Amino acid sequence: MTALSIVVPCFNEEECVRLLHQRLSGAARTSFGEDYEIILVNDGSKDRTWPIMQDMSAGDPHLTCVNLSRNHGHQLALTAGLDLARGHRILIVDADLQDPPELLAPMLEMMDREGADVVYGVRQSRAGETHFKRATAHAFYRLLSRATEIDIPLDAGDFRLMSRRALDVLLAMPEQARFVRGMVAWIGFKQLPFPYDRAERFAGTSKYPLGKMIRFALDALTGFSSAPLKLASHAGLLLSLSSILIILYIGYAFVTGQNIQGWTSLMLVVVVLGAVQMFVLAMMGEYIGRLYSQSKNRPLYIVQDIAGDARIPRKSLGQVPDEATAQSDRPGGSGTLPINRAS
Repeated sequence: MTALSIVVPCFNEEECVRLLHQRLSGAARTSFGEDYEIILVNDGSKDRTWPIMQDMSAGDPHLTCVNLSRNHGHQLALTAGLDLARGHRILIVDADLQDPPELLAPMLEMMDREGADVVYGVRQSRAGETHFKRATAHAFYRLLSRATEIDIPLDAGDFRLMSRRALDVLLAMPEQARFVRGMVAWIGFKQLPFPYDRAERFAGTSKYPLGKMIRFALDALTGFSSAPLKLASHAGLLLSLSSILIILYIGYAFVTGQNIQGWTSLMLVVVVLGAVQMFVLAMMGEYIGRLYSQSKNRPLYIVQDIAGDARIPRKSLGQVPDEATAQSDRPGGSGTLPINRAS
């Protein structure tokens, strides 16, 4: 087991991956000397990210690069890196260098001083982000805090330093729709905030457009809260009470001989009821869809190639296709990991 593992999911990061490697290596050496590993996970990039990773791994024995079979998404790519990490301490960093790797030293000092299992970064400022992005992020974290049954820290991303025992508990949670920062909060243990100013993206554009942000928010809400289902039941109760009032009004109008304007009021009730029913069905479908995906029990990620350190063990959350299985002396033989070393 190494002293430190640094895990970085990467998607179309050809412009900054070399600088990322340089800064991560410097931060790791400052705190741990030569006892560290860096795991870069290529999440189906369409640019030259993977060839650059292969080239870097040939010259750095501390660097392991993992190439997933396709784009699995940020949270699953992060899960793949964590699943393959061997460190006693694990640092999670995004590839865009908005979370400064140089903060490793003060985060480690806080962890050791306070005896914490998790030190998570809390963003005091968000340089280079639009007002819309900052506003939606602010609203999302506060909505999530009010809706979930666990205490998920406000304005905290995936940037964090974890102990081995916290990571082992995290890896024992095999759910498909993953919201890693919420899962870490659910674990418990002693977790401390580390305030910092988030830097501007070094290069490229955000890999989380509006559609992915909405999907991410739904995963967070449905993964850690039954509030949407409760909201549906509350809406149903409110409409039931409203229907009683409408029945009383109709009875009053009939007794007093007043003419009831039928079409407009009828259509209004039908539209409102239909909208609420569709909302309820959508919420139920979201939860049922999660159960359906989980019931298939597919691996969370699939590795296509590994460049660098060949000592990475096979793990349980994902799948590394075994090229030697067909040559083993029995069906389903263990074989060996396919290691693609850059030359």
